[in-house]
Amino acid sequence: MKQATLEALQALRTGNQPAVVVSAVDGSFQALLDNTMAHRGGDPLPPSDVEMLHDTARTVLRSDVSRIVELTAGVDAFVQAFNPPLRMVIIGAVHIAQYLAPMGVLAGYDVVVVDPRRSFAADERFPGVSMHKIWPDDALEDLKPDARTAIVTLTHDPKIDDPALHVALRTDAFYIGSLGSRRTHAARVERLQAVGFTQGDIARIHAPVGLDIGARSPAEIAVSALAQVTEALRQA
Repeated sequence: MKQATLEALQALRTGNQPAVVVSAVDGSFQALLDNTMAHRGGDPLPPSDVEMLHDTARTVLRSDVSRIVELTAGVDAFVQAFNPPLRMVIIGAVHIAQYLAPMGVLAGYDVVVVDPRRSFAADERFPGVSMHKIWPDDALEDLKPDARTAIVTLTHDPKIDDPALHVALRTDAFYIGSLGSRRTHAARVERLQAVGFTQGDIARIHAPVGLDIGARSPAEIAVSALAQVTEALRQA
């Protein structure tokens, strides 16, 4: 990688921002793009291939799979994703979280469980998982969720879930899901509207959380939630 491209890439990664490096195999150019497809360093993209390379760059960022494409001039280009780590923030150290947290780790997420209730947020219930034993709005302000972050609220308690959603809906989190029946969510929607969130804001919440697979047990609900998170990540 060219030194100038590497330095610009390191600056983006220090800021926890996704990036794509597009390199012609014959060495004729190398360009750095951010997740908005803005040019952030290196050489300009070939004008005849800009749209195609932008589409490919979006695809590799979403899939985390780099690829080689053929340019108009007959030259191949390597399109490589540099994504920040995936994160999953679970609000509520409940039984479902005890299954979802290790599943999330196995799926490649840096998992954080947030719950101010010390009786739930016991370290021995979540071995090897980062615990934040503070109120979720404070935790999310500290964690600064980005476009590589999934947020799942599981407490069923508006005093805990609602403050988390107030912060989550103002972030770029790629997934926001909340446990609860349709009736529970309808009441949640009314509360969010009452504090100024729009219908478009609230539509970002997946509720009831998880894909509709008929899940009943805590483990099954965790499976459905992780599946829906994966769907949002890979098929957005």
